[in-house]
Order: sequence, then C-alpha cells, then structure tokens
Amino acid sequence: MSENTPTSGISADYAQRITDDLAANRSEQDRARAELTRLQDELVQLEEGEQILVKMQEVLGAAETPAPRKGKARKASVSVPAARRAKSGAAAGKAGSVPKARARAGQKAPAGRNAASKAAGEPTWRELVTGYLADQREPKSAAEVAAALTEAHPQRTTQVTVVRNTLEQGVAHGLLERSKQGRSVYYSPVPAADVETAAGTPAK
Repeated sequence: MSENTPTSGISADYAQRITDDLAANRSEQDRARAELTRLQDELVQLEEGEQILVKMQEVLGAAETPAPRKGKARKASVSVPAARRAKSGAAAGKAGSVPKARARAGQKAPAGRNAASKAAGEPTWRELVTGYLADQREPKSAAEVAAALTEAHPQRTTQVTVVRNTLEQGVAHGLLERSKQGRSVYYSPVPAADVETAAGTPAK
C-alpha cells in the first residue's frame, strides 16, 4: 500500500495537468474560431470594396481617355512664355515664332473657357450626393455613393475621399444621417421636415 501511494499521487497530478491543458486548448480553439470569423467578415468587406473600386476604375478609365489633349494644351501654354523670353534676345527673324505660339495657345483657350463655364453650371457635390441618397430606399456607404456618381457622371472625376467629406458635411448641416453597421459607415437622407429646417444653412 505504501508503495502505491506515490504513484497514485503522481497520476493524480498528471491527470490534473492534462485536464488543465485540455481546457486551455479548447479555450484557444474558441479564440481561434472567433478570430477566423472576424477575419472572414473582414475579407468579405475587402472583396466588396475591391469590386466597387474596380468598377470605379473602369468607369474612370473610359472617362479619362482624352486626357492626353490636356497635356498638349499645357505644353502649348508653357511654350508661350518661353517664346516671349526668346523674343527679347533673338533676331527679328525668330520673333515670328511668338505669334505662332500665341495662336496655338489661343486655339486651346476657347475649350478651356467652355469647360470652365460648363463646370460652373454643373451641380455641386452636395447636390449630387443628397439627390442620389434621396432616391434610395436604404442607407449607402461612401464607396457605394462614389461608384454610383462615377457611373452617372463619367465626365467628372469622382474620388471616394471627396464624396465621404461631402457626406460628412451633409451630416454636419443636418441634411444627412450617419449610421454604423459593424465597421462600415452608411448615410441616408433625414426626414423632409428636418431638411426644410436645415435648408437655411448656406451651402459651402
């Protein structure tokens, strides 16, 4: 009997250690499962954001096809001061290049004026954002609003940051409401009565 007592004590200690290790193992499994679920949810959100950004990139890529023309216009406008500087130190024969440069710059100028007047007549970002959300039945995120505006107005360069700032301004002026679902932020228009109350606030 005396010889079995130490062995029984060791077995009991070892059994208790195994029980503790098993409990720790199961607790770690629960933690890992919770972390895996969180990562899966985050991955789904990232994949959805990727689809929206890819769509925006495709729309912007189609809208910015004539971009090289702007580069040519800038080169022409830059060449005018260079020609003017050359006129002061060059011979009379080289001075004739200045009117040509001015003529080229003058040909590009009407397009710039037309673009400026067109931009002046376009709705503001706040009008676009609030108008879009007013037609929606559920709140939208900044990325969703930016994607919709990019598709509806391909001639305008739409950035998620600009849209998000505009949405936040709308919230600050009482035109929009902000709500959170998990880590995502969504925006929706406020009731009509509240909009009429906030209508007196001057738009920036």
